[in-house]
Amino acid sequence: MTNYIPVFILSELVILPNQEIKIDLNNDLSKKVIKEACKLDDASVLVIAPKNSLETSVSIEDFPKVGVIAKIKNKIELSNGNLRITLKGKKRVHISKYFQNKTTKILKCSYEEIELPKFDKAQESAIKRKLISLTEEYISLNPSISNSILNTLKEDHDLNHITDVITSFMPFKFAKKTEYMECINAIKRAEKLIDDLSEEINISNIDKKIEEKLQENLEKSQREYILKEKIKEINSELGNDRIDEIASLTEIVNSLKVDNSIKNKLLLEIKKYSISSEYSPESALLKNYIDTVINLPWNKRSDENTNVKEIKDYLNESHYGLTEIKDRITEYVTIKKNSEHISAPIICLVGPPGVGKTSIAMAIAGSLNLKFYKISVGGLNDSTELIGSRKTYLGAMPGKIMQAIIKSDVKNPVILIDEVDKLVKDYKGDPAATLLEILDETQNKYFVDNYIEEPFDLSEVIFILTANEADKIPNTLLDRLEIIPIDSYSIYEKIGIAKNYLLKEIFEEYNVNYKVSKEVLEYIVTKYTKEPGVRELKRILEKLVRKIYVYEEGMKSITINLANKYLGKEIVNYLPKIRNYGIANTLAYTTLGGLTSHVEVSKVAGTGKLTITGNTGDILKESVEVVKAFLASEYEIDTNSFDIHVHFLSASQKKDGPSAGVSIAVAMISLFEKRLVDGDVAFTGEMTLKGEILPVGGLKEKLIACANEGIKTVFIPRANEMDLIDIPENVFDLVSIKLVSDFTEIYDALFR
Repeated sequence: MTNYIPVFILSELVILPNQEIKIDLNNDLSKKVIKEACKLDDASVLVIAPKNSLETSVSIEDFPKVGVIAKIKNKIELSNGNLRITLKGKKRVHISKYFQNKTTKILKCSYEEIELPKFDKAQESAIKRKLISLTEEYISLNPSISNSILNTLKEDHDLNHITDVITSFMPFKFAKKTEYMECINAIKRAEKLIDDLSEEINISNIDKKIEEKLQENLEKSQREYILKEKIKEINSELGNDRIDEIASLTEIVNSLKVDNSIKNKLLLEIKKYSISSEYSPESALLKNYIDTVINLPWNKRSDENTNVKEIKDYLNESHYGLTEIKDRITEYVTIKKNSEHISAPIICLVGPPGVGKTSIAMAIAGSLNLKFYKISVGGLNDSTELIGSRKTYLGAMPGKIMQAIIKSDVKNPVILIDEVDKLVKDYKGDPAATLLEILDETQNKYFVDNYIEEPFDLSEVIFILTANEADKIPNTLLDRLEIIPIDSYSIYEKIGIAKNYLLKEIFEEYNVNYKVSKEVLEYIVTKYTKEPGVRELKRILEKLVRKIYVYEEGMKSITINLANKYLGKEIVNYLPKIRNYGIANTLAYTTLGGLTSHVEVSKVAGTGKLTITGNTGDILKESVEVVKAFLASEYEIDTNSFDIHVHFLSASQKKDGPSAGVSIAVAMISLFEKRLVDGDVAFTGEMTLKGEILPVGGLKEKLIACANEGIKTVFIPRANEMDLIDIPENVFDLVSIKLVSDFTEIYDALFR
């Protein structure tokens, strides 16, 4: 016979036959299920506990095939809106099929009665006797379990009932209780219970021995404590207590040149410390706090170097280029000599990895003769890491900012805050807002760390921040920062850095000296690096020098042959040459600098459907739509008679932003008009529906990438003409730049 019944889902909770449980419901769907079940004559509901109930979406197919029919004995509406119900398990059943009402969302199922197996009376009696004996032993070891259960078990002759009763009060985990609920054979349940009870009895015996040992140790500790307290009292009578230490701390506090409020706070903490027990946790916390605050550099400063020529020379000797940040520091020092009240700039260096953001910050500290400390905030989502936690909390300590001050031991260090574009805002707080309070010159003069609890002047700190992308810096923070871009290096800039800085540093470290020609450096840079910075270049040069020193004894110079021998296969793969219609070079700006790539277009007969692939964002997809409409309108290309597939190469880099419209248009015209585009030509610029070409960002990085990749001609928006001021001179020697304001200019240059 097939039956239908509402299904009630319990999360991480199992009900067994003859077990009674109370549950408070605050879920509307669960309340509906109970209401539906109460309409039945026996007010019954089928209870299941899915093993994967904690997953966000659970498929009906994954629900268990065995459940327990339970009777709703009682239900009460509580004042807080919850529904309190009492369920009593009746019997196990096989679930045939689940189905859900699409309107009410109530889950129901059809089920079949389970025919319980019959057992040999002698076998059943023997296993029941063993089971009750072990249960009695277990209960004797666990006083929290009522002895009345034993009477119930001894009077019950049904092995099914006995195993379910024992399982219901055992401290089994959810998965194990689920196994017992799904096991139909009472003998098998009993045998498993015997094993589990034996294991629990062993654990209880071990726990008891540990408890007795702990009690013995506690009594010993108490005796020691009493003796130590007596010794302490005797020492106190003799005048040998903490008198000297307290006097010393008090003297140090009184000599501090700080506000009276801070002194009074410290004296109060010292008083608490003097009356606290030497062995109490509070004593150690108080002493740690007092030592931390006393040793803060309240009035300790480094003597800042104000010699502008020395600062310039130091920065130029340590770093190639980076003119803007060098000029900003020398300007600050020059003006500060005339006005001591000028605030330090809050500089944010923005650029791809490896271009020298961290190292130039260290060089700035060195040139100014100031202490340097670095704080990384990439992935930081907890504001307390910056401003500390209350000293009453376990493991409390100052935040990262005050830790930097403590370790620098001066109040005017250079503090580098790294990767501010990777701050995370979530339920734990908004670190960007906290950082704003730390950096803002109108607030940081009275900065209060949660642990220190007293204001500390941060206005003399020079903060330098770094980021890979300016548009990912939180807006509240970006508004207060002085952004200084540090762009990618061209091939010739890398060669200059390698010759004048990297090799000198490596030779000095390894105590060697080899001759290296410009041609060799150019070969290494062009064939073995493609990064925007020089971090990888330094590693390659170190490897080459190391190999030559170890395996080429007596060698005086580094050659191309030696580079090939020890650096192996060239790792740079330039863009493949364009040999088909429908392909054009496009440029992108990523966190790793400029990127040259292909946009490819293909077509098949269809209705104008667009397919776009290649790790692209929504803006780029809109660009394709605009170009399609433009070509259909202005060049009468029948794009709606074909299904068009647009693919962007270099899928490892996410591509988005308004700058690829021109490249897409060129590739589409190449395909539809069967015109081959020169592989040495690249394009950047967004288009309107009327063919106007709009300005783009990241032009310097894009043009440097073109120079590094061997692109000869680049079409750029005329609106970007002023940006050419920032382009290195050697890029113009390698790349011919064409300024255009309308697509017809590009069409005439390529296809007329």
